[in-house]
Amino acid sequence: MNVVKLHLISYHFCSEAEKKTTLDQSLRGVLGDQIVSTHNILMNIHITLSGICSATTPFLLLGDVLDCLPLDQCDKIFSFVEENVSTWKSSTFYSAGKNYLLRMCNDLLRRLSKSQNTVFCGRIQLFLARLFPLSEKSGLNLQSQFNLENITVFNKNEQESTLGQKHTEEKEDGMEVEEGEMGEEEVPATCSIPIDYNLYRKFWTLQDYFRNPLQCYEKFSWMTFLKYSDETLAVFKSFKLDDMQASKRKLEELRTSAGEHVYFAKFLTSEKLMDLQLSDSNFRRHILLQYLILFQYLKGQVKFKSSNCILNDDQTAWIEETTKLVHQLLKEIPPEGEKFSAMVEHILNTEENWNGWKNEGCPSFVKERVVDDKPKRPVRKRQAPEDFLGKGPDRKLFMGNDELTRLWNLHADNMEACKSDDREFMPSLDEFFAEAIEQADPTNMVEDEYKVVRNSNYGWRALRLLSRRSPHFFQPTNQKFKSLADYLDSMVSKLAKELPKDIPSEEIKTGEEDDDDNGDNLLKESNDSPSMQSKMVSNQQMDDVAAKLGAKWKTLAGQLEMKASELREIETDSEDVDMQAKLLLVAWQDREGTQATVENLVSALNAASFTQIADNLNDIDTELGPVP
Repeated sequence: MNVVKLHLISYHFCSEAEKKTTLDQSLRGVLGDQIVSTHNILMNIHITLSGICSATTPFLLLGDVLDCLPLDQCDKIFSFVEENVSTWKSSTFYSAGKNYLLRMCNDLLRRLSKSQNTVFCGRIQLFLARLFPLSEKSGLNLQSQFNLENITVFNKNEQESTLGQKHTEEKEDGMEVEEGEMGEEEVPATCSIPIDYNLYRKFWTLQDYFRNPLQCYEKFSWMTFLKYSDETLAVFKSFKLDDMQASKRKLEELRTSAGEHVYFAKFLTSEKLMDLQLSDSNFRRHILLQYLILFQYLKGQVKFKSSNCILNDDQTAWIEETTKLVHQLLKEIPPEGEKFSAMVEHILNTEENWNGWKNEGCPSFVKERVVDDKPKRPVRKRQAPEDFLGKGPDRKLFMGNDELTRLWNLHADNMEACKSDDREFMPSLDEFFAEAIEQADPTNMVEDEYKVVRNSNYGWRALRLLSRRSPHFFQPTNQKFKSLADYLDSMVSKLAKELPKDIPSEEIKTGEEDDDDNGDNLLKESNDSPSMQSKMVSNQQMDDVAAKLGAKWKTLAGQLEMKASELREIETDSEDVDMQAKLLLVAWQDREGTQATVENLVSALNAASFTQIADNLNDIDTELGPVP
């Protein structure tokens, strides 16, 4: 304290910077003398928070204290650090002390044991999460690096394995139970899985893949992982934990026990614990959860993944099937397996959002409002003309189109006009198309540009009427029309044959061939004509052609332009060559539709050098005649 008094004597004769430096050194000197008294240390730290010394002094004092005290005393000092997290985040201390706090926490984590001081380590991690914002890059694993130093050690020498001996014999020989083993009363009565060294080695080898998932992208390593995983999951699947009473008893013991729950940061890999671990529900959940985390990384889009880290189709399919199996096994593990599986699935889905955030470069969650300093000029609205507003002499609204303007001004109230009974009508085909049929008659000599079918308004109404009253509207056709007027011309020629006889429909000609007696060239090209129907390949014709092709059907497949995938599908569906040939023709018919004609099939047969089959097909078509 004499040192402090000496420094305080000259305190009033110094500048502000010298005053702060003097007080900083005095406090550090007092801290060295009173390091054993936790209460005095905290009081000195509270003094530094009053703003009369440098902003970094509290963090330097905390670092010195935590370096000198044992871990049990550090626990009490760190409680003070946790309670004042809001103070450290203030503008006065955050920029000056965040690096000191981070270094202090990292030094503490290096001194602590992850397996024995798990609670203290967790408190430090939570403190750092509260201190730094989410977008702080120092706390993020942006490049997806793995902790390769986390190695699971187990017995790799089969000669030294003791799995051949039974636990009862070992205990009779006076061997003590290792730390972490279960007592005899906790061993399930149904646990009769034969545990050998081979299963033991494969089981613990999987931890290396969980530690470094990049191995799964290598071909040989993936095959090893696939084999070991199938055997391990088969063991979990064959022996299910059905002892619900034992699980409930363990829960009750945990609830009533006054001590803290024991947590192991590393797996116990003793061979004598293998059968007991397979019967433990918590242990199974740890292993199955590791599988789900690994699968999410392998399937996920990670920005810093190498271009070679890509799964093929077989790997993706296996991962999908295994994921379903793992979730099913989690649901079967007591207690509350369904709830645990749903919770894990929710957490992993949330993790995908964090991965996407990291891939985008960790943008800030706080969106800054863009303030535009430039004053906005008031925009004068241009007044609409009186005619547009309906204030003109005739009070007529102009809609920009003659027809829309006419419709809009039919009635003062358009809603009432739409409800009028006069609007509920639909003209008949003969009334509506009478003028068009009359103009289509060549004797009337009406030029094309003056026909009503060239009017877009008439064409729109004609289509709506045809869709309601004419069956020709929905009949397929191969004829291509350049415009709506050409289509209506063809429809008029069809309707002329169905309308009353007083209309001279027999003289209507839509083509340019004057020697056509019937004047229905367009009707001859329609899809519903008998001549076109006669050219379609029938089922009997396909059966005859398939029987003659036999094993040579692949030669015809090339001419029919069938894909390789379709050929493989045909071979998979049937092993009979005649049936395969029939399936080829059926697939061709389904693809071509109305173009699957006898003529096209004959051309394909001739191109494939099946001339005799093509001639026989023509003969069959001639004998059958047109289809009625």
